[in-house]
Amino acid sequence: MESLNLNDIRPLSEYEPVRKVFRDRIIALKKGRRVLLGDRISTVFENRDTILFQIQEMMRVEHIYDPVKIQDELDAYNPLIPGPGELSATLFIEITDSDRIKEILDRLSGIDDGRSVFIDLGSDRIYGRFEAGHSREDKLSAVHYVRFAFSPEQRTLFRDIRIPAALAVDHPHYRARTPLIPEVRHQLAMDF
Repeated sequence: MESLNLNDIRPLSEYEPVRKVFRDRIIALKKGRRVLLGDRISTVFENRDTILFQIQEMMRVEHIYDPVKIQDELDAYNPLIPGPGELSATLFIEITDSDRIKEILDRLSGIDDGRSVFIDLGSDRIYGRFEAGHSREDKLSAVHYVRFAFSPEQRTLFRDIRIPAALAVDHPHYRARTPLIPEVRHQLAMDF
């Protein structure tokens, strides 16, 4: 999937009149790309459009007009766009009780180890590679960026809805598995 560049970004004066329509489209798009993993974790599989929306909204909220600062946003968000043969997701650890944030995040330490979050595809297991810098030995972030790299054969299997597929987490303190329904698989397969 092609990275975004300055030519893809609408100036705020052009974005504001089309924002509602664009926002509604992205909300509908994300709905078909969101996968819940139990009661504590959700993922949103990103693509070029979801990242473009994120950048446009960041510019709007922070009143960014300077092309150098817009390029900084592009540099920060472009790595979240899936590369060839990949799926890319934002993983959220959802904690509604503010008094328990540290406790829950401490219990989930190591979830980003590269062996705890994966996609099962038939008899294959595709482990998520987490972006570095979102946790330390003593602290785990509630938001992570994770990539799943598929071989050409796995991409073919993923498109075949007769082959079972599920997103899963297997951590000593949290286990969940969610089948990837055909509608979600079709949407995500376009990212390859």
